[in-house]
Formats: sequence, C-alpha cells, structure tokens
Amino acid sequence: MITARQSRAARALLGWTQETLADKAQVSLTALKRLESESGLEVYETTRDQVRRAFEGNGIVLLTSDQGEGVMLVRAKIDSRKSS
Repeated sequence: MITARQSRAARALLGWTQETLADKAQVSLTALKRLESESGLEVYETTRDQVRRAFEGNGIVLLTSDQGEGVMLVRAKIDSRKSS
C-alpha cells in the first residue's frame, strides 16, 4: 500500500506535480490530494493501486521495511532492440 509520504517523495523524484500524477494515474485531483493528505482521509484502494502503478511504470520502487518506508528511482533498462 502506498502512503502519503511515499507518493509525495516519488512525485519529487520524478519532478511531477499533483496534476501530472493525477493525469498519469487516471484519478481525480481531489482523490490524489486525499491520498497525499496526512489527515487520515479515507481513500479507495483502487486509487492507491492506480497511483502505485503509475509510479512503478515510470521507474519508482516503493520500499517498506520494519525500519520505515521510502521510494527509489531505478534507471530504465536499455531496450536492446533500439541499440542496433
């Protein structure tokens, strides 16, 4: 499950605004603002899932351990078909 902090951190790594993420995740801006809020507002799991997929499709890895949570931006793999 993606947390508010992970979403904000992932957006920062990608240089995305909330509007950009909402568009790429195909969720409303209001739903995204609820997800990124620290006030404990309820968010549909489908919204969290769509946001997570948008990030993962753009190189973000969500990290969770007993010590905390975070995000990592991984380098895109070189497509061998394009390197010919």
